[in-house]
Amino acid sequence: MKLPRMPAAIVFDMDGLLFDTEILYQEAALAAASKGGHDASSGIFTRTVGLPWPRTRLMLLEHFGEAFPADEFVAEWVSQFEALAATRLALKPGVIELLDTLDALPLPRAIATSSAHHTVRHHLTAHDLTGRFDAIVAAGDYASGKPAPDPFLKAAERLGVAPGSCLALEDSHNGIRSAHAAGMMAIMVPDLLEPTEEIRGLCTLVVSDLYEVCRLILVN
Repeated sequence: MKLPRMPAAIVFDMDGLLFDTEILYQEAALAAASKGGHDASSGIFTRTVGLPWPRTRLMLLEHFGEAFPADEFVAEWVSQFEALAATRLALKPGVIELLDTLDALPLPRAIATSSAHHTVRHHLTAHDLTGRFDAIVAAGDYASGKPAPDPFLKAAERLGVAPGSCLALEDSHNGIRSAHAAGMMAIMVPDLLEPTEEIRGLCTLVVSDLYEVCRLILVN
């Protein structure tokens, strides 16, 4: 298993790829739903993985109806998540090893996320990763969020590397759609979502963890 070409830069998603946060977001959503008396049995919150907040809000209104207190719910969801992340924010396997590999080569790298800048800063600081990325692209830095290509295109622009020369690392379906639309090589490292036939068709490769990404980069 090899990459089609050696990347000139790496663009990381954050939630579910660098940090084991997607499971915390799901747990927080269920807690917020229970507190508000909302039915969470449909799996609606799993469908929001990889989506920016505006699209998540729209999806909630479409699912629960126009009377659903979306802003109030999202505020409670974020509050529940922050409480969980305060004690349970964990790195995904292979993060440090991959960053060390990129340092040794060296290869520039960026984060392209739907989360806010203050959330990115919090997570990076919590695990002493501040300064290990050459660019951070977060909510507010682009016109349209994933699955639109804008976050990845902005990351390539800030790195000064053509999108086609970048390797994107993602855990979500919408993230893979975004990276593919940006013209990047895309590796999916599944977290809560397994790749569908459609998503496998958009991926350069699907691997089990970031250790495998290390090996792929080293053999190229």
